[in-house]
Amino acid sequence: MADESLILVVDDDARLRNLLQRFLSEAGFRVTTADTAEAARDQLRFLQPDLMVLDVMMPGESGLSLTQSLKLDQTPLPIILLTAAGSPEDRIAGFEAGADDYLPKPFDPRELVLRIRAMLRRAVAPAPVVAEPPSGPVQLGLMSFDPARGELRGPHGPVRLTGGEAALLTAMAARAHEVLSREEIAAALGTDESSERAIDVQMTRLRRKIEIDPREPRFVHTVRGRGYVLKPGP
Repeated sequence: MADESLILVVDDDARLRNLLQRFLSEAGFRVTTADTAEAARDQLRFLQPDLMVLDVMMPGESGLSLTQSLKLDQTPLPIILLTAAGSPEDRIAGFEAGADDYLPKPFDPRELVLRIRAMLRRAVAPAPVVAEPPSGPVQLGLMSFDPARGELRGPHGPVRLTGGEAALLTAMAARAHEVLSREEIAAALGTDESSERAIDVQMTRLRRKIEIDPREPRFVHTVRGRGYVLKPGP
């Protein structure tokens, strides 16, 4: 079935770039390509793609740098990062830069198509109905999180949260002391099951910011086989 969505593919590997252009076109998408971050910026000046598939390691400006720049400018463009480096640290770096999803190379193009379609559905889906966040700040030891503002403060001042981290902490604070499955967290964030591993990565990243020892968490607990629970407290 044809899809009017425009996908921007950015990769310095001409063979892969051409393969993805052909495969995505056959899947029904409109596709445009660029071989560098600079060329992608040029395209974004006169095009409004619905989603960007972006290689991390390119000559010149990296995909991580481009992602971070676009997110800081609040460009409303979903981004799927591609990279040959697939360690947990690399995935965390990608999400910290602001990526919406992450796919390690080599990958099956059919999986990329499924991820693109899932992300495009999320972009147009109505916001899910979730529990009301607490009316006041949530205490996390020496830190305090204000759900209304999405702000985390520690003993030495504000602690920067990405938009995803703030939304995640707000969703968990709204149901503090309840075990939330990954599916429930994904629904609260307006994602779907294909992003469950992204939730795990975001949990790891969040723990690094609110826990004294992320390996022995006090506030964000994993309940094996069920999900996560937030236990606020002094």
